[in-house]
Amino acid sequence: MVQTTKKLSILATFLFCALVFVACGDSGSSSVPDEVTDPIITPEEPPLDTITEPDTTTSDSVETYPTIFDSSGLHTYILENGVSSGNLYIFYPADSFLTKFEIGDIVTVAIVGYDTLEMPVVEKNSDVPIAHFLFSAVAGSNFVSLSIHNGSFSDVIGITAQNAPIEVNISLKEKGGFLFGLEMRYVQYLDVYPERYPELSAEEYANFREIRTTGMGEKKLYRSSSPIDDCLGRNLYVDSLAKEAGVATFINLTDTEDYARTYKDFDSSYYATQNAIYLSLPVEFYSRTFKDGIVKGFRFMIEHEGPYLVHCIYGMDRTGFTLAILEALMGAKTEEIQADYAKTFSNYFNVVDGQQVTLNEQQVDFFKAVVTRNLRAVYRADGIDIADADDIDWATPTEQFLEKQGMTKEEISALKDRLK
Repeated sequence: MVQTTKKLSILATFLFCALVFVACGDSGSSSVPDEVTDPIITPEEPPLDTITEPDTTTSDSVETYPTIFDSSGLHTYILENGVSSGNLYIFYPADSFLTKFEIGDIVTVAIVGYDTLEMPVVEKNSDVPIAHFLFSAVAGSNFVSLSIHNGSFSDVIGITAQNAPIEVNISLKEKGGFLFGLEMRYVQYLDVYPERYPELSAEEYANFREIRTTGMGEKKLYRSSSPIDDCLGRNLYVDSLAKEAGVATFINLTDTEDYARTYKDFDSSYYATQNAIYLSLPVEFYSRTFKDGIVKGFRFMIEHEGPYLVHCIYGMDRTGFTLAILEALMGAKTEEIQADYAKTFSNYFNVVDGQQVTLNEQQVDFFKAVVTRNLRAVYRADGIDIADADDIDWATPTEQFLEKQGMTKEEISALKDRLK
């Protein structure tokens, strides 16, 4: 059981935004801290909750490209000025759209000549998990839009303003199919103090664990929250556990090296004595920057001895997606990838009235579905389709994905040799 001597107020953090981070004060200097000072909440980057207003001036006329709203749905066009800021805008009043569809519905969006996708009707990006598609309809707006949470919808689909006009048909897939997903916004509360988690071990509180999915060698790969950033009050636990596990190489998805060295007690940490690469990646899984970054990290693993530990700040989004790729590469089954991903959320959420309340099965299943959905979506954006089934081979499409990011077959084989 995790113990501490100091009582603290709850720090509420929202998963889907994944943008609010905590800059904490002094931590203890021992391997397992006794207390953590009061946190100061600071944003890592500007929130992406709202959809940018598009330019409504256009030479295309509504009469030339008519909009039909009938019993089967909305049939319309994306005009040249509807491709903006990575989003696709449809100049049809949200209030009119919401007379047939409702927030929480799942719709099928057929972008003629490009793709057909399913996505929930919501108001803002943070209503859905990171990397998910969304159909935004905000009451009072003179438009609706297609977006990705932390991504460029137009880039992923391959659409530019020069491709307009583009025919789009929106129909109902499942009434209220995402209502539970919207409810999940209200269980995303965590705390920086171990006393709020009386049922967790030190490893669980630190979100530290060995990856033991199918094909992964023993004591080869670990994941955790940050071993050096004290914002979550978990770094000294992680650093101590990493030392105990003999971690030799750290893959830091969050920091630059210069910034990492500014953390309190960095120079005296076990982390500072081992191999580390600092990738400073955005939480944008479809982006070239993120893909190139993880390949750089994988090549660093090839060049350095393990055991390896991959982390970001929480060890949640960037770490979760990166580890899912490595697990898939090594032959993990769907349920193994999902279980490891969901474990992080069980370790952090749900703190209510000062104490963690265990997530129920339906809540855990929600998080399980997120990771494999993201793998499928990101792979598909690179032209790799994966069947929507549980019993599938993840290794082959993952090798194809890594090849598309520039890794050679020899490099992929060498990475697998490091991990098996």
